[in-house]
Amino acid sequence: MREVEVQAVQLDRLAAILPQGRADLLKGNAERARDAFGDRVIWHVNATARGGGVAEMLQTLLAYGKGAGIANRWLVLDADPDFFRITKRIHNLLHGEPGDGGQLGENEHAHYRDVLAANLDAMLGLIDPGDIVLVHDPQPAGLTAGLRATGARVVWRCHIGRDEPNALTDLGWGFLREYVEGADAFVFSRRVYAPEWAHGPRLVVIPPSIDPFSLKNTDLAPVAVEAVLARAGLVAGGDPDGPVRFDRRDGTSSEVRSHVDNGGLVLDGPPPPVDARLVVQVSRWDLLKDMSGVMAGFARSAVVAGRDDCHLMLVGPAVTGVADDPEGADVLARCREDWARLPEGVRERVHLASIPMDDGDENAVIVNAVQRHAYTVVQKSLVEGFGLTVTEAMWKARPVIASRVGGIQDQVVSDRDGLLVDDPSDLDGFAIALGRLLDDGDLAGRLGVAGRERARDQFIGDRHLAQYVDLFAGLLEG
Repeated sequence: MREVEVQAVQLDRLAAILPQGRADLLKGNAERARDAFGDRVIWHVNATARGGGVAEMLQTLLAYGKGAGIANRWLVLDADPDFFRITKRIHNLLHGEPGDGGQLGENEHAHYRDVLAANLDAMLGLIDPGDIVLVHDPQPAGLTAGLRATGARVVWRCHIGRDEPNALTDLGWGFLREYVEGADAFVFSRRVYAPEWAHGPRLVVIPPSIDPFSLKNTDLAPVAVEAVLARAGLVAGGDPDGPVRFDRRDGTSSEVRSHVDNGGLVLDGPPPPVDARLVVQVSRWDLLKDMSGVMAGFARSAVVAGRDDCHLMLVGPAVTGVADDPEGADVLARCREDWARLPEGVRERVHLASIPMDDGDENAVIVNAVQRHAYTVVQKSLVEGFGLTVTEAMWKARPVIASRVGGIQDQVVSDRDGLLVDDPSDLDGFAIALGRLLDDGDLAGRLGVAGRERARDQFIGDRHLAQYVDLFAGLLEG
């Protein structure tokens, strides 16, 4: 187990973009938290420090929490590949999908318990009675009982789920129930994700949020966007004028590396022209994100014909950089095979990009530039707990096309601040929605502007922080 260091960010920065009433409420909640928590520590425990939405949200929560004068610390599990294969299996089942079809029997329970017992031993000297521990998702769920035995309050935070349970979700909850049922509270992104036994006064619904000032979301001028993408080898025809610099989270300055020297970040073919209208999906290489379905939908003649300036880019992390997702390499390999089978005229307009994870700040800057360069951002997930990439695109005023599944339904009002496809497996429906945006620039512009306003109103950190203050204060009051 290791600790992740996060720099404090002052709340004044977030307050500056809020209406006065919300800014005052943010400062009031910070004062309330300091009074309620005293010298207690708020601990977060999850599976990885980089790659995926949970790690990104924790960066934001801890940074603003520290800026508010609250003691926040973040621990990451030490686990082996077999452990992560088991927890990825649970992850898929909670989404109602079979995943690798492997077992969740006594051998899997034993290995899960053994790995978490070793991690618990490493935590026992750190956690004090009265502290609050947020245990995130299935990977560290088995720590709950041991942490409660220290006298800490323990909250299990589940970021995933399925709107309509099925036999597979029952299997996933059947594995987890014994480990988390004794938690002091349960937090879900949507109420319908919680199993029956988690309903009641301990259930709290807190949708995620984004940080407008993170490296992934901070404003970038168009010239900087083009320079970052050209330097990274993600577009052809751009010409950065010298080094492309950015400010890291710790305040130091750095350069985007010249990935062009290593062939660029686009796999199996040249990058798109810098002036192409780019359709983008950013996500993990995960079957539930349906990258292959995005390619197939884009390839439908109703979308491609007559729109020769339109290209598709699927953007995911370098698969060696996401320790808790053992399926990533296989999914990427499958996507590359599907790409190779596309008709030549379509294949040259579809691009798979793998973004390095060895430098989290650089990764965030590159993804920011890709999303800002996009004509439209899509998220054609088959299931989705909550689509952070959807909110990121909305904040950047990019029109969004997404599946009407999971938390995405709470983020986008279709035809007002984005377009939703009712059936995520409906390739024709996806193609028609994409065609609407490509053929109607005014519609794309209106949806983008409305999406930014909705992101500002509903999905930035002041609301998220206030809900956690309410939860923690209630726990401490008994």
